[in-house]
Amino acid sequence: MSGSTSKNADQDKPIATDDSESVKKLIYSFKPSIEINKVVTLISSDGESFEVEEDVALESQTIKHWLEDKCENYDGKFVIHNVDSKHLEILINYSEKHVLLRKPVGSSTGDDDDDDEEEEEKIKEWEKEFIYGFDLNDLPGLILAANYLNIQSLIDVATQRVADTIKGKTVDEIRETFNIENDFTPEEYEEVLKEHPWAFE
Repeated sequence: MSGSTSKNADQDKPIATDDSESVKKLIYSFKPSIEINKVVTLISSDGESFEVEEDVALESQTIKHWLEDKCENYDGKFVIHNVDSKHLEILINYSEKHVLLRKPVGSSTGDDDDDDEEEEEKIKEWEKEFIYGFDLNDLPGLILAANYLNIQSLIDVATQRVADTIKGKTVDEIRETFNIENDFTPEEYEEVLKEHPWAFE
């Protein structure tokens, strides 16, 4: 009888409040932390808005400096005065892919140097494929937009394509390739030819 009474008494004991609170804290400490990417709004010179994740926007050194120097009334929006919606969308697409290619996917080979080289080669291969998807006449506007937002990798790959295109061409062939009108008068042309004959060889 005495054993039964002792057992029932133990069952009737309330759970200590302190222990319950400790359990709750322990449970909450294991809740996964979810990293939410901040979003910024980029507004083109012709008024079109693009919502972009901050890590994508930071591909632009210009925007990076703006974010670092933002004032107290910053509302998450930047007006890109010198870039229209056509070119801004291209720059955003480029930056999104660039960020995606740099994110680790799958398991590492264990050799960081090899992984870095493989990643760099993959990025360069994609950059070349990206820039050769544009008509030559689109490049000047694209280079100006990339230069304004200071996206150096895009500037490099775009200007390299221009360099590869004009290599070995005469001045007239370059004009024809890029549809550049010769606005020199015959007299001016002769003068330039005399001063810089090497440029016309």
